Amino acid sequence: MSETTAKTLQYRFDGPEDAPVLILGPSLATTWHMWDRQIPELARTWRVFRYDLPGHGGAPAEPLASVGELTGRLLAVLDELGIQRFGYAGCSIGGAIGAELALRHPHRVASLALVAASPRFATADEFRQRGVIVRTNGMEPMAASAPGRWFTEAFAAAQPAIVEWAVQMVRTTDPGCYIAACEALAAFDVRPELGRIAVPTLVVVGEQDQVTGPADARTLVAGIPDARLALVPGASHLTPVEQPAAVTDLLVRHFTAAWQDTSTTLLAPVPPVPADAVETPAPADAAPQPVHAPAAASEPEPLPVGRPDPYDEGLRVRREVLGEGYVDEALAGADDMTGDFQDLLTRYAWGEIWTRDGLDRRTRSVITLTALVAGGRQESLAAHVRAALRNGLTPAEIREVLLQTAVYCGVPAAHAAFETAREVVRQETTPQP
Repeated sequence: MSETTAKTLQYRFDGPEDAPVLILGPSLATTWHMWDRQIPELARTWRVFRYDLPGHGGAPAEPLASVGELTGRLLAVLDELGIQRFGYAGCSIGGAIGAELALRHPHRVASLALVAASPRFATADEFRQRGVIVRTNGMEPMAASAPGRWFTEAFAAAQPAIVEWAVQMVRTTDPGCYIAACEALAAFDVRPELGRIAVPTLVVVGEQDQVTGPADARTLVAGIPDARLALVPGASHLTPVEQPAAVTDLLVRHFTAAWQDTSTTLLAPVPPVPADAVETPAPADAAPQPVHAPAAASEPEPLPVGRPDPYDEGLRVRREVLGEGYVDEALAGADDMTGDFQDLLTRYAWGEIWTRDGLDRRTRSVITLTALVAGGRQESLAAHVRAALRNGLTPAEIREVLLQTAVYCGVPAAHAAFETAREVVRQETTPQP
């Protein structure tokens, strides 16, 4: 065993130094220890490489806000170590990194296992609200809700020590790095690209996973050519922790059979499929779930040749700042009278102004809140208080902005703004049960 830290990725090796490398990627708010129960068996055959995400498990807290950035940091560490080709198994966000590796760097990945993973995790709004809650309340709300997200009720009741250990992993995660990882998952969506994953792939899912459940797993299997599905009974989201023997057997079988490298032969006979995990090929008639584009009031008209059309970028920023649900509702409600106005908002306000480099989004939110109070535009204030929280302002900072407006925009206007802001902050920062 060896252990070390490099840049913002903390990593550890187990197993023979001359064996082929197998990488195990962690779930959000966990550490490499989530794979402890798999190591004794896997380290017999592979040089197992585990890593912690930035700010997790004591790793340096340098936030990386996209799956691509996390993948790039992992590859930089592997390059420093001279590791060119490897098998990869990742859980949840670790699975997202695995999919990114297989799509952008297929020559590096010999075989792939996606555990409790999805081509798109929940909704962007959900993950950005998690960020608002953590920015306001710290990690305790996430720690309190982790057992319900990660484990079945039966396991939580039977193994309270393991559940408490898992909760402590969440509590010790750096809040800024957790928020950045939520932003990474909010933006992650590889549904249209699944067909380009060409490495042997196993998809593992807990039968009772309520976070990335069997439906997400079947979307992966239907989209990735020749991928196979393993449904693990009696398991929720942290399947490697809850059903360690079943997951270990599945990984051994998959990586033993799938590993192909010109410099190595098959490393061991293929063990039988474990009795408590059922592996099935992708259904022949399965098809990827459709990617639903946001409803649009009208088809955007192209701008004159030579000038980039800001519509798509404006729509992306508008949805990130105001929320997918809010924007989808506005676009879906547009008609012949209001459709052109929605197009104007998306192209000009969001594609031309909010995308400029001169100010960051936090500053733009401060200016927008002030302008709305000054103009008496209470009908738009709630949406932009919510946007300010998403853009990184804390409730205390929003309070200071509104106090400033009381001096320069008038007490009655600020009073109405405080009432609106108080309700929005309550809604957005109260952890869900």
